[in-house]
Amino acid sequence: MLSHARIWTAIDRLAERYGLSASGLARKAGLDATSFNRSKRQGPDGRDRWPSTESVAKVLAATGASLDEFMRLIEPEAGPGRAAVPVIGLAQAGAGRLCTEDGMPAGGPGWEEIEFPDLARERVFALEVQGDSMRPLYREGDVVIVSPTANIHRGDRVVVRTKAGEVMAKELKRRTAKVIELLSLNPDHPERSIPMAEVDWIARIMWARQ
Repeated sequence: MLSHARIWTAIDRLAERYGLSASGLARKAGLDATSFNRSKRQGPDGRDRWPSTESVAKVLAATGASLDEFMRLIEPEAGPGRAAVPVIGLAQAGAGRLCTEDGMPAGGPGWEEIEFPDLARERVFALEVQGDSMRPLYREGDVVIVSPTANIHRGDRVVVRTKAGEVMAKELKRRTAKVIELLSLNPDHPERSIPMAEVDWIARIMWARQ
């Protein structure tokens, strides 16, 4: 059933899917940056304000999302507690052109997606393993779900991207304000110590499909 809350939730979900805030989504669509602010969702008299069909059309055009995709965000087909997660390859993650500054895929038409349990506040995407750098734990073709927003602790498995475009899967040994120390999953690859100034983003591995 369409409702004021569900329509606005779908807009928020669409923004998150493409690595944007509600304000960022509005700007990307050529709208005023405050168009989707929560304060704009009710009028001064307390009545609900609905997004216009023109605004929704501009958002879909700007992100490349289809109307069907938007409708699934209103009424998720996978049922409560699940979400569609974008899938990228290691080469795409390394290129950086398809990722935002916080490590989330920027999104775009034609991107593959998989269904995955909704992790509430954590933003996640799927990374398809390519090559042997993650062996023996993860092999080529495996898919790992990673989150650049999840808290990371010693012993966690993580994916790290450097500002030079190198992407690696390691185990977190230690992290300070100045350096991150990583243990290799593959014994053929050395341990790494990387200055934090050279780290683009770090994403915790939450789950793997093998």
